[in-house]
Amino acid sequence: ELENQLTTKSETLDELKQSVAFTGSAKQTPEAVSLRIPELCKMMDNIGSQVAQLKTSMQSILEQWRVYDEVYAEVNLMTTRYLYCVDQCKPSVVSLEALENQVKTLQ
Repeated sequence: ELENQLTTKSETLDELKQSVAFTGSAKQTPEAVSLRIPELCKMMDNIGSQVAQLKTSMQSILEQWRVYDEVYAEVNLMTTRYLYCVDQCKPSVVSLEALENQVKTLQ
């Protein structure tokens, strides 16, 4: 999106250059405008490099989020398995009489 906006601004700047070249301005002389144009071009180049840096950073961040999502899914699965095992491994509550009968049976 930023690249599209930058392209649009670049086209607008080109149109301004042509417009100033043909008509001139009542408030500014063509010389003053032509001195401002290189400054605007430099600013546009700086913005272009900032957009490229931002794009690189965003790709890195997206990769980190992808890794996070994978690890989160794995941890979530392990937690679910742990909770299932804990639930299944709970000793059943039995009475003292039932335990004595089981001991007698085992003997």
